[in-house]
Amino acid sequence: MSKGNGNSAAAFVRLDNLSKSIGIQKILCGVTLEIRQGETMVLIGASGGGKSVVLKHITGLMRPDNGRVLIKGQDIAMLSKRKLATVRQSIGLLFQNGALFDSMSVGQNVAFPLRESREGAPDKLTEKVTAALELVDLAEHINKMPIDLSGGMRKRVALARAMITRPELILYDEPTAGLDPIATGAINKLILQMQEHYGVTSVVVTHDMKSAETIADRIAFLHEGMVYFCGTPAELRDCKDPVVINFVSGHSGVPS
Repeated sequence: MSKGNGNSAAAFVRLDNLSKSIGIQKILCGVTLEIRQGETMVLIGASGGGKSVVLKHITGLMRPDNGRVLIKGQDIAMLSKRKLATVRQSIGLLFQNGALFDSMSVGQNVAFPLRESREGAPDKLTEKVTAALELVDLAEHINKMPIDLSGGMRKRVALARAMITRPELILYDEPTAGLDPIATGAINKLILQMQEHYGVTSVVVTHDMKSAETIADRIAFLHEGMVYFCGTPAELRDCKDPVVINFVSGHSGVPS
């Protein structure tokens, strides 16, 4: 399955000199990054280095101390709550642990975004839920509870939920964390399918370098609160910068 090429595409998301502190700790110190329409951008970097904070800014859950977050040219920090809610409807989010509701069945979990937005008649709702679960090869598990699923299956249910509103942008926070190689491969394949079949723009936070090389059009390395490197997987492999080399190779000499 081929990855998309966003080289000539317009920016779907632009982070412009983004800065954010939490308490006295500076997390982001001028992050500037363009995420192109239809590409998969992977964010890598040390734990606590601001990757998830970037995702929270893209969804509007956090507002920058300085700088801007533009989605399709709109500075979302300047939007009213109502307009921000409209922007969020075009964004799907896959949390690190899947974040399924334990008291709801698989089908009810997947249907949740549609019920919240009061979208569609009940018969159409069932049709959409079934189609979303078929996409992740879990339609036969529609009536099961999350506790009865493996970790990989829960992640796939969460992806079906993220996709059911047909978002233009999906944000993934450690989508393969804790999964075995087979489940990891299945998630990576689904991420690629979202791009290939639906033209989805994706931002993926991961520490899994093998997955990063598999799914990424470009990889951005966050270091000391800034984008230290951004390029294709091939460019990352060829990079001679010692900071990048130490991180990618997992050497203990990586600055914290």
